Amino acid sequence: MGLGMRGEVWKPQLDGLQDHCQLLHFDNRGVGESDNIGEFLSMQDMARDAARVLDAAGWSEDVHLVGVSMGGMISQELALFSQERFASLTLVATHPGGPTSWLPPALGIARFLAVQFGPPEKRTEAMAKLLYPKSFLDSCDREQLHQRMTFQMGSRPRRHTMKKQLAAIRRHDTRQRLGQIYLPTLIIKPELDILVNPQHSERLKRGIRHASMMVLPDAGHGLIFQSAQEVNERLLEHFASAAGPAKQATR
Repeated sequence: MGLGMRGEVWKPQLDGLQDHCQLLHFDNRGVGESDNIGEFLSMQDMARDAARVLDAAGWSEDVHLVGVSMGGMISQELALFSQERFASLTLVATHPGGPTSWLPPALGIARFLAVQFGPPEKRTEAMAKLLYPKSFLDSCDREQLHQRMTFQMGSRPRRHTMKKQLAAIRRHDTRQRLGQIYLPTLIIKPELDILVNPQHSERLKRGIRHASMMVLPDAGHGLIFQSAQEVNERLLEHFASAAGPAKQATR
């Protein structure tokens, strides 16, 4: 999962995929039920945490790895050092890092700051405007959206956690190592994302062999809720195509 979010924010995928797959989600360090963050945190640390979760679950091979936003950065590191256990990789609304990659466009910065530092009674509305384009906010089921936003904002991590996770995002850089990823990889690009520049998806595709891309022209950073059905259907297709002979051929 992404910055400051609990693993159960994957609910649209947990509900949509549970009849087709065994699913495993978890809270990144410092979030929800997990241990607190120490004085230093890197993407590699969080990737090793994820590997320990997989070890504890006994998932040692044929795992389909999916990460969104910061979770996509963690997933890149996890795939790079433990590639043999995975059947496929999916990177959603994320980037490969670099000096300024972590900076959102100006509108995204303004709305992110409103979420973090604005009046408490306005933060849920600010989060919705950060994650979803106006066209979706104007047309969606308001009750469903309210439930989703309450769910996401209901257990905010400590400011220390956010600070350390943001520092890890700023240091993230897999640009020179993407060519080492041989897994069948799906990159999902929401064209109206104002938190992670959509062009970073193109950089990932250029860097990873065997990568394919799904473009969602009307989706924002909150695509796993906004476009849940499309995302879930494409994930299942990707998992199926990556299994068996396709995996061996890629290796």
